[in-house]
Amino acid sequence: MMRFFAGLLLAFLLLPQAARAQNLTAAQVDLIISRAVQEAQARGQLATIAVVDRLGNVLGVYRMTGAGGTFQITSGRGIPQGNGLEQINIIDSALAAIAKAVTGAYLSSGGNAFTTRTASQIVQEHFNVGETNQPGGPLYGVQFSQLPCSDLLRANAGAALGQGPRRSPLGLSADPGGVPLYAGQSVIGGLGVIADGIYGLDLNITDYDRNVDELIALAGQSGFEPPEEIKAYRIAVDGRLLRYMDVDQRDLASNPGGAPAAPGGGAFVNVAGYFTAGASRAGQAYGATASGIQSDASTNAPQYAGLPAFVLTDGADNNRFPPAASAAATLAAGDRLTAAEVRQIVQQALTVAYRARAQIRRPLGSFAEVTVSIVDNEANILAIARTGDAPIFGIDVSLQKARTAAFFSSNLAGNTPFDNLTAAPNGNAYSVAGVFNLPGVARYATSARNFIGGNALADGTAFSARGFGNLHRPFYPDGIVSYAEGPFSTPYRVWSPFNVGLQLDLVLADIVARLDGSLPSVAGCVAGNAVDGTLTANAPTLPRLTAGGPTRLANGAQIFAGGVPIYRGNVLVGAIGVSGDGIDQDDMIGFLGLANGASNGLGNAPDGIRIERQVIRGVAPRYVSCPFKPFNYSNIQLPCRGR
Repeated sequence: MMRFFAGLLLAFLLLPQAARAQNLTAAQVDLIISRAVQEAQARGQLATIAVVDRLGNVLGVYRMTGAGGTFQITSGRGIPQGNGLEQINIIDSALAAIAKAVTGAYLSSGGNAFTTRTASQIVQEHFNVGETNQPGGPLYGVQFSQLPCSDLLRANAGAALGQGPRRSPLGLSADPGGVPLYAGQSVIGGLGVIADGIYGLDLNITDYDRNVDELIALAGQSGFEPPEEIKAYRIAVDGRLLRYMDVDQRDLASNPGGAPAAPGGGAFVNVAGYFTAGASRAGQAYGATASGIQSDASTNAPQYAGLPAFVLTDGADNNRFPPAASAAATLAAGDRLTAAEVRQIVQQALTVAYRARAQIRRPLGSFAEVTVSIVDNEANILAIARTGDAPIFGIDVSLQKARTAAFFSSNLAGNTPFDNLTAAPNGNAYSVAGVFNLPGVARYATSARNFIGGNALADGTAFSARGFGNLHRPFYPDGIVSYAEGPFSTPYRVWSPFNVGLQLDLVLADIVARLDGSLPSVAGCVAGNAVDGTLTANAPTLPRLTAGGPTRLANGAQIFAGGVPIYRGNVLVGAIGVSGDGIDQDDMIGFLGLANGASNGLGNAPDGIRIERQVIRGVAPRYVSCPFKPFNYSNIQLPCRGR
């Protein structure tokens, strides 16, 4: 125990270093882009290049003269247009470059450096892709996070910097050519490149590509590389080393050190809602007041005394989401979460994180770095807090996980998941320029009833994010290729990371409606109407609990592990979501944080109603999966057993 507290003290000492992480200067942005342009020119390529800071502010978008204005989305599996985002070729290439840059910045931290190639490896139908009869990637579905319609993430301002984290126009990217940027051990941003006109992924992990986007990005990253020790290829997940890049400095056709200070042969371009053309700009320093993420202790009203925590702030040292009582009108007064209870659960979850041995961080023996989100049973945000160096992507994803667990566990009269999904329009619910013609989401409710049986989605079953995700795979059981898809997935013949099923169909209309950069002042996913004339028909919408309020999945759903519902006795009162480390660590931190923070009847779902107690087509979905012997300085082997 003394060693645990020593480790916690070390966390305190490290936080100021994270908070002082330097920012990218405008001159550095120019140099990064210039090095990328020089490599593109040496290869006879024409590229669009974007740079963002760690918070997702777009610092520069540069298009070489003659570079393609649009790109084609394809998984390479031959899936025809009309299936999710497959084969779409009407989107501005600048948005692809921004999404790739955001991915490089958001997936990385002081303990791990991931690229869009890493993302490709962990979002496909098998891990690793090509290894049949293996489960899906550990972050299966993460690509549909950081959405442009999120009610949590900040809208990009275009002409000005602002508080992060910012939205990504296309969510997270799996197309090689997105890399993180570092100053020493600290992430300071991301770089994204598209030159080949394809927005796809790596279908063959057994070879080493010479992807032109990745080569150009590597040149641009020169001088801003992460430490070798933390690159993805030094990190193993489930016994498999992750991929960082398929190229290195020996493959470059140019000398990055000889690039001019500023790029030539093109121009900075205007990207509505993200960047105003003219010149590059400096980024925000993570941890500073203006960044929107600060240490709790530096805010005007610290909430987590004695615990090193970071929170989202408003640019004036105020916590955007301090612990709050339930806003849920559907709960009896005695069942509502109090602010004190919410604070206790967050504190306990973060305490578990500081004890837990990280999965995706170096050096070995580091503690887990995560974001924790709490919602009530109507998906209202009650608290968000994080460790100092947790990857940024986990902020939005932790909330998605919490909301997913709360939504699919709901048994509210007239507001069950079945009611919500079937109330949405079906048939050809929306169409854009004759390209997007997809059915609504009601079909998934019917599919769930047929697949699970009984009164599925309205019987009060407790769904974890992992359990829901098990039923949202192109094979059920997960990865077993001789079996059909789960009820929330598309059939494998048309499945790809660009066409996963319910998760995408919930938000596709809003992604498309905002591809021109338009962002309404109150943004909720699946807004239900055309906000800018892009949609030719109303999009499907989930019923709102309050007039004009957000949907219960207002930043989208998430379909990998790390979220569990919160109960008071037999009553669903909310959910907790955790994201930022290995998925088993995320599961454990949420599950044990809730168990350890339980009081006044609060706790995890009663054992008998958990989705793992249902045998569906001969298989029981998993509820949570906790690592074996997961703690530093402890010999505890099975921490979740009996909880």
